[in-house]
Amino acid sequence: MVIGKIVGTVVTTISHPHYKNRRLLVVQPLALPGQPEDGDFIALDNSQAGIGDTVLVNREGNGARQVLANPDAAVISVIVGIIDSVTLA
Repeated sequence: MVIGKIVGTVVTTISHPHYKNRRLLVVQPLALPGQPEDGDFIALDNSQAGIGDTVLVNREGNGARQVLANPDAAVISVIVGIIDSVTLA
């Protein structure tokens, strides 16, 4: 699982059948101070997230396919929730 911020959308003219009627969003992973930052990645939206939202992303293929209830889906990353707030103790 990765916490990230939605920074953009992806528009395609042709897409894989498993992506039909689903949005592709660009996610910027959030890191704690001192941790190396990962690069942005694309995730399939399963929670109606939008640009600027902080989200929880499942970045493991089998887990992502389980969320979509499709064991054959060609997907690695899926947004599973929108985060309201994060508190570090």
